[in-house]
Amino acid sequence: MKVQTLSRRPQSPTEKRQAVEAAVLQAMEDLLADGATYATLSVERIATRAGISRTAFYFYFADKRELLMRLAAELSDELYGEADAWWSGAGDGPEQLRAALGKIAVVYRAHGPLVCAIVELSTYDEVVGPFWHALVGRFVEASAARIAAEVTAGSSAAPAPEATAFALVWMTERTLHQMLVQDGGLPDDELVGALAGVWVATVYGG
Repeated sequence: MKVQTLSRRPQSPTEKRQAVEAAVLQAMEDLLADGATYATLSVERIATRAGISRTAFYFYFADKRELLMRLAAELSDELYGEADAWWSGAGDGPEQLRAALGKIAVVYRAHGPLVCAIVELSTYDEVVGPFWHALVGRFVEASAARIAAEVTAGSSAAPAPEATAFALVWMTERTLHQMLVQDGGLPDDELVGALAGVWVATVYGG
């Protein structure tokens, strides 16, 4: 009698690509978390950590800069999801704002080495700089829309919603970055509380 054996369904080319890309992305973030710097991190080291060859790496990514930009985009999406609780919420505005900022700070802390690598590279890299600014610009645009809606509803007297959002969002980006760089300075909860106080006072008054 012929015995049938069960085997796992082979991955499709698309599934394989997604799996390898995910492994490479995770490898880079893990190496950064282990203390490696972007400048000294080689493609070969990233590929080895991901379990592929250096040659195979270039089948999936052009270089380590593209890899970092993919990680930055994924981080931005995660942060955007937390901030959306305030942007699209219909409940208590100040409370939603405080909660969103608290969750954003948690994401920053969880991906601290990655955030620091992105921000550092954005200060001098001609490609990563505009890319990161555009990602932060999404937060400015969405915040401006929420502030404008609050002004229309009579819940806010904030002047110039776009300018106000620009100032608040970039203040938050710089502050949370320094929270990571100057780790051990101010407690996270106190810093986030101060940020929330500035946002709420600026947008809602009081």
